[in-house]
Amino acid sequence: MAELLEAAMLLCFGLSWPINAYKSYQARTAAGSSWQFIALITAGYLAGIAAKLLSGPVTCVLAVYLINLVFLAVNWLVYFRNRRIDASACPAYEPVSECSAS
Repeated sequence: MAELLEAAMLLCFGLSWPINAYKSYQARTAAGSSWQFIALITAGYLAGIAAKLLSGPVTCVLAVYLINLVFLAVNWLVYFRNRRIDASACPAYEPVSECSAS
């Protein structure tokens, strides 16, 4: 039962990543995005995967962790794409700059 509840939590939480990636892709800017936040979430998923691998028999919950990690990878790609777009729009780009406000 604990495995099913963990999988349900991961599925519910994981649904936010494709939505976030799509919205970020549409926005075409990294403004409001945080690489630190994505890095912390990625580290959390990697820790969860390590825990599953170390805890004994591998279950289907590991697949849910891996699917979420794939969605996070897409978020990383969109974040860096948007950073490039921001940098090309404003050569002196800083995450919070006056160019992004205009």
